[in-house]
Amino acid sequence: MRHQITGRTLGRDSGHRKALFRNLIKQLYTHERIVTTEAKARAIRSDAEKLITKAKRGLAEDGNRVHAQRQVVAYLNDKTIAKKVFDDLAPRYVDRPGGYTRMIKLGKRRGDAADMVILELVD
Repeated sequence: MRHQITGRTLGRDSGHRKALFRNLIKQLYTHERIVTTEAKARAIRSDAEKLITKAKRGLAEDGNRVHAQRQVVAYLNDKTIAKKVFDDLAPRYVDRPGGYTRMIKLGKRRGDAADMVILELVD
């Protein structure tokens, strides 16, 4: 029984799942829109929004920008994308209290009938 166990495993072990989430979030930040399955989009949505919120707190006048930058770089493992999060994405959402992503349902995938969605950053 899976009582009190949170998170989606997506049929992968922890290392594979962590790499998948990291790569999907990096692609979302790079292209600002990705097409993926609904299950994967729901799994990464909260982590992607939490990283933007962390960057927003780092931009605040009393925030610790260096600490926030190190945390975002540690998660994404890519300094250029982390720089984009701090320089482009966080200032864009300064007045927004949350909900930085949008899911648009596309229908079923032809091969295996998986539900497909577009996960994009809100303008």
